[in-house]
Amino acid sequence: MRWPGRRRVISTAVHFYQNRVLEEYASKPATRLTLRQLVFFGKSMNEERLIKSANYVRTELPIRIAHRLRDMQALPYVVVTQEGVAKVYELYWTAFDKFRRYPEITNLEENDAFCGFVRSLLNDHKSVIPNLSLGLSLSSPYLLPDRLDTFMRRMLSIKAQGLSSEAQESVGIISTGLKVQDSIEKCARYLRKRPINVDEDAHTGPLSDADWSDVVVDGHQDTRFAYIREHLEYIIFELLKNSFRATRLKHPTARVLPPIRITVVASDNDVYLRISDQGGGLNSSEIRSPADLFSFSHVRNATRLAEPRLGALRTLSSSQRGMTATVSEQIGTWRPETDGDVPPDSVNPHPRIGIGLPMSNIYATYFGGSLELVSLDGYGTDVYVRLPKLGKNLEGIEL
Repeated sequence: MRWPGRRRVISTAVHFYQNRVLEEYASKPATRLTLRQLVFFGKSMNEERLIKSANYVRTELPIRIAHRLRDMQALPYVVVTQEGVAKVYELYWTAFDKFRRYPEITNLEENDAFCGFVRSLLNDHKSVIPNLSLGLSLSSPYLLPDRLDTFMRRMLSIKAQGLSSEAQESVGIISTGLKVQDSIEKCARYLRKRPINVDEDAHTGPLSDADWSDVVVDGHQDTRFAYIREHLEYIIFELLKNSFRATRLKHPTARVLPPIRITVVASDNDVYLRISDQGGGLNSSEIRSPADLFSFSHVRNATRLAEPRLGALRTLSSSQRGMTATVSEQIGTWRPETDGDVPPDSVNPHPRIGIGLPMSNIYATYFGGSLELVSLDGYGTDVYVRLPKLGKNLEGIEL
């Protein structure tokens, strides 16, 4: 047993099963917020509210992290000792210990210091997603699929809570007048800069040398709503990336690849996106249902234990680059608030580690939305995204 405040060294006998301090925080409920609350609070920001917001983060995050530490403690021992899992536990424990000890913030100078402290911790946690994905993929034979997937949703949902933005027309992380078509066109523009053989290691056989598919947007093209830009654009980026790849693989001799169509619909309560491609659908011997692509269990998705995927996870988990599950890490110099072009070589290759769809699902459902894949086997795939536009839903934190 290692007590808080002492220097900790990871071992396979992970040290955590009894700790009164952790019990105290894990017994407290998380205080969930809605988008509407965040916008209302942030629109009239002043020094008093800024300091209040900082102290909310200071006191709330150790509670949420304690819940996730408790989730890890509930795992079977054979899972705890898997490659990557102990490292994630140590990172979460360190963050929990530092947050709970952080002093109250009373002025703007202390707030600036706290922001630097949070940024430093977020940087330290860049290896969490690949390490956790690696460890739980290797643990898949020892956990029932529902339990494994519930655990991963809980763990990765906390990544959705740490995003920040400096975009114009925003309140903190929320863009109050987010135009959906602009985000679609931006993601498509940068994805189309990729080399045509960017996924060559993932398949065999000839490839069409045609340009990437055009993206056609129809429906309610002027739709705007208040939402987290990073969440929306990550979802669009990952879904389009999959559609681009599938369409090229399905049409290896085409001189012009079939277009991808995105329909935007705004109802009174929700914003909908339908992304339709002609990439052949999702029929595969490795999955039984399209929804299995969201799963981290090899029972539902056999590719979780494929050696190329495990190798890519090992490489990423041990690199300084890590993974933040944002578009910007894949784009390089692109920033969400800029519309200008960048050189093609700024579009970074990204390993196919099977995180894009699960994280897109987590982002879509975080404030009560949904993500559904419908396969037209032999022809293409329709993806349906629904995002609430009124901001009344609480954060989807599973306790």
